[in-house]
Amino acid sequence: MKFTRRKAIIGGIVGGGLLGVGFWFARERDRLGSRTLFNVKTGEAGLSGWVKITRDNAVVVAVPRAEMGQGVQTALAMLVAEEMDARWDQVRVEDPPEDSVYRNVDILIDGLPFSPEETGTVVDVAHWMAGKLGGVLGVSATGGSTSVRDAWLPMRTAGAVARDLLLRAASRKASIPVADLVAVDGEIRRQGGGKVATFGDLVASVGDLAAQPPPPLKKPSDFKLIGTSPPRTDVPAKVTGTATFGIDVRLPGMLYAAVRNAPTFGGSATAFTLKQGGLPEGVDKVVIVPGGIAAIGRSWWRANKFLDEEVEVQWQAGPEPELDSATLWKRYEQLLESGEPALTRTAGSENTPAKVRVLTATYRAPYLAHTPMEPMNCTAQVRERGVGMQGVEVWMPNQSPTLMRLAAARTAGVSQSEVTVHTTFLGGGFGRRAEVDLVRQAVTCALAMPERPVQVLWSREEDVRHDVYRPMALARWRADLDVAGPVPRLAGVAKRQVAQSPTDQFPARVLGLPAQGKPEGNAVENPPYAFPFYRLDAIVADGSVPVGFWRSVGHSHTAFFDESFIDELAHVLAKDPLAFRRELLTGKPRHLKVLDTAAKEAGWGTPLPAGSGRGIALRASFGSIVAQVAEVAVADGKTLQVKQVTCAVDCGPVVNPAIVRAQMESGIIYGLSAALYGEITLADGAVEQGNFPDYDVVRLADAPAMTVHLVDSGASALGGVGEPGTPPIAPAVANAIFAATGKRLRSLPLRLD
Repeated sequence: MKFTRRKAIIGGIVGGGLLGVGFWFARERDRLGSRTLFNVKTGEAGLSGWVKITRDNAVVVAVPRAEMGQGVQTALAMLVAEEMDARWDQVRVEDPPEDSVYRNVDILIDGLPFSPEETGTVVDVAHWMAGKLGGVLGVSATGGSTSVRDAWLPMRTAGAVARDLLLRAASRKASIPVADLVAVDGEIRRQGGGKVATFGDLVASVGDLAAQPPPPLKKPSDFKLIGTSPPRTDVPAKVTGTATFGIDVRLPGMLYAAVRNAPTFGGSATAFTLKQGGLPEGVDKVVIVPGGIAAIGRSWWRANKFLDEEVEVQWQAGPEPELDSATLWKRYEQLLESGEPALTRTAGSENTPAKVRVLTATYRAPYLAHTPMEPMNCTAQVRERGVGMQGVEVWMPNQSPTLMRLAAARTAGVSQSEVTVHTTFLGGGFGRRAEVDLVRQAVTCALAMPERPVQVLWSREEDVRHDVYRPMALARWRADLDVAGPVPRLAGVAKRQVAQSPTDQFPARVLGLPAQGKPEGNAVENPPYAFPFYRLDAIVADGSVPVGFWRSVGHSHTAFFDESFIDELAHVLAKDPLAFRRELLTGKPRHLKVLDTAAKEAGWGTPLPAGSGRGIALRASFGSIVAQVAEVAVADGKTLQVKQVTCAVDCGPVVNPAIVRAQMESGIIYGLSAALYGEITLADGAVEQGNFPDYDVVRLADAPAMTVHLVDSGASALGGVGEPGTPPIAPAVANAIFAATGKRLRSLPLRLD
């Protein structure tokens, strides 16, 4: 069974009390929403819960997903504008109110226990039920590369409904039959004739028109905006410095809180002593918060300095205060040898050859931190009027307002209806900002300072040492080669892998629900290759180290394991790595086309200078297929340079080509940083790294040249693009190093010494 992060989130929300009635008997809310839902003001007209128009001829689109650099505001607004036939320069975006209309249904569907290839009645019914459940839960979340996939139909439908309303309003106002009118570039015109009205001219006319069934959506051949790359909506504010990230929030009377989290995982502060016996000027209070202690003051610098120099904390150690990395690897090695699998999956027919040669290889991937460039932060304010608390307001960069609201309500002891969450721009998310630790600490601080907004800000050291990490993982591949004939042939493969499961920890950490002992689903997806026989044994490791959802989740390490071993098999069988993959992609024309495109554009097979090599890797994830070819140069056997990365992606219909290319490049750089440098290690129960000097990333001077090729296979299903660019880069580089040096690297990060 596939058990993904989305399933954990949704399952956790259900068990955590967001669902007050049985969803089996609930009716799904209309995803168009009411025409007054979207914050309609004087001089505006709502056309659905997703779009409104203004008298100055602006088209304002509701975008309920977090903008964290992935271009989601632009892509989602394009869906509405396309069906409305609006001009792009008249389109604006706004955050909508919290409502079930804006739920992310695809997150639920992606969390169902089916592989991407499975179809049929059972799958269809499960998808239908997920949609019904989504209507009840109303989960607002950004993640899993689902935003465009989820919005594709409802937001286009909203645009088509808006166009229909405007045509009918213009028809009534001008006494012209609707059939004689057409929407073009933000205007209503006569068929083949002149302008009848701008969209803005119809604000007063459209309000009392009765809703009708949604008209048919455009055929892809009629798209004018989708498939192009108009200017992004978020860029002007970011360029001019007017964009508000969480760290930019400033409110009247605001205080600032610096935090020290417990040194060991699972630890807590039990008491503290002020060395000078009291609080100095500029520091208002010291508060024990979930997981640590906070100093609240007039400036973050003063509060942070005070914690460093004038506060002694008594800590309750976590469950494993002496844990170190060497001990953990030994545990994993024992589990790899004799651990009981939580999941076993097979495909093909097992047939042991009469004469067999066994090839085995063991691979390692370490814990990884997220390190978003914007430090972790949250601002909270608790308001009291008369007797008792009246409300909690939160401002923060986050990936799920639904979870933030729930955590804030529980921390403050109020109902969720008394909590308002404002989602700012995110300076990177990568899964980290779906966690609720910051909102718990901020609300706790705000409770100590009623009526005053308090901004909690973590230093980079707190962030790196108190993350929820990409799990470390250990895997052993085995291949049976039939050597009875003159040419060895592959008889079957098997893989055992060990890792902690984010989908086990997330519901427990966020909602207090029991763990289920299931592996994270992305980590156990089958490779696309047609092996004669394939077996997977996935073992879930326990442990006190918190693990979470990191860009591409389990694909980030299993792609390295799988694609490295495929390369090793090709070498043992004396086959070209590209040709060997092609042999195994029987019945996978989309995969094959992507693989061939990357290889061709990279010049696969053409000569390279001595000390240089090319490596290739292929990975399907989040509904998309990505192949990458890395070209490396190795000097003196120890200095590595990744010179060129050629990427091919098939993500189905492309909404905005520039955004797809940008996300592939972003995923490559993020994955390359992890492949070359990323490693979180433990000593005495604590993380050893603290900042970029010891947790490095790829700098501009070291970044490879990158080319991205969009592959059109004619597929109708949309794939995600935020994460699929990350998994292939580590194995592509590792395979290129082998091609250049003959040295096989089976552990991340990749080190030549």
